[in-house]
Amino acid sequence: MSIISPELEVFEAGNRSIRYLEHGWPSQLCRWHSHAEYELHLILASRGKAFVGDYIGNFEAGCMYLVGPNLPHNWVTDETYVEPIAERDMVILFKQERMDQLMKGFSEFRDFSNLLELSQSGVEFFNFDFEFAKQEFAALRDMRGPDQVLRFLSFLNKLNAHQDKKTLSVVKLNQVEANSSKHTKIGEIVDMIVENCAQDLPLAKASSLSGMSETSFSRNFQSVTGNRFIEFINRVRIGQACVMLFETEEQVSSICYDVGFQNLANFNRHFLKMKNMTPSEYRDHARSNLSPNAQRPEEVVL
Repeated sequence: MSIISPELEVFEAGNRSIRYLEHGWPSQLCRWHSHAEYELHLILASRGKAFVGDYIGNFEAGCMYLVGPNLPHNWVTDETYVEPIAERDMVILFKQERMDQLMKGFSEFRDFSNLLELSQSGVEFFNFDFEFAKQEFAALRDMRGPDQVLRFLSFLNKLNAHQDKKTLSVVKLNQVEANSSKHTKIGEIVDMIVENCAQDLPLAKASSLSGMSETSFSRNFQSVTGNRFIEFINRVRIGQACVMLFETEEQVSSICYDVGFQNLANFNRHFLKMKNMTPSEYRDHARSNLSPNAQRPEEVVL
């Protein structure tokens, strides 16, 4: 799965400011893809893995996300669900240009800019009233014209004010894909790290592959990803370790080497720093949260 080259999805042109769709599982709409519109996404049923940019996490019924333009994403239901699901997702799509026009014409809506900026990395909303959200999505599905737009803006205002939310992807991929050769080269290195995190990639080699000096590469890498080069590699490795901890029975010492760390002490130190718990504690916590009576499973953040 490439985080740089998702399938591009293009929606038919039209004058409507808001586009609504819903689908079940499996569906041709459930794939690794990106598009120019913002996507507000509510999960109605099942559990599985959420992929947003370079983020890998768990989802379940009630999870809600806001994904910014050109940020690739997919929600993959666990294989334990063998029967088709009639209705798994409710989705609202809206355009950047319409939001720009709104904020330019009405200064009171400029407060939305912070939420829209956060969505460039993907946002998940926690402890938001699921029944209320489902009701709002359904209302927007059934409405048209000014009433639909006003209802949407009211809902977006509530999401903007909601405090319990977090960004997901380390990399703002719309920036990686900007019209810049340096950004493109950084994107290729990011892709390489995410897909081959266990392999050693020294700064000198990464710089050489990007065609930049080490100083220029380090500066541009941090500018694009928000992380220093080695910090990013460690975040990706810890993220992969989290997946292995709750999906396999491998010993912590084996996982340490499988994801690219050279000694267990260094692995444990980085894991504790990023997750505020040891790998063994993480495994116990994640698996207990994945039980049928649990609330929301622990997320896996790169």
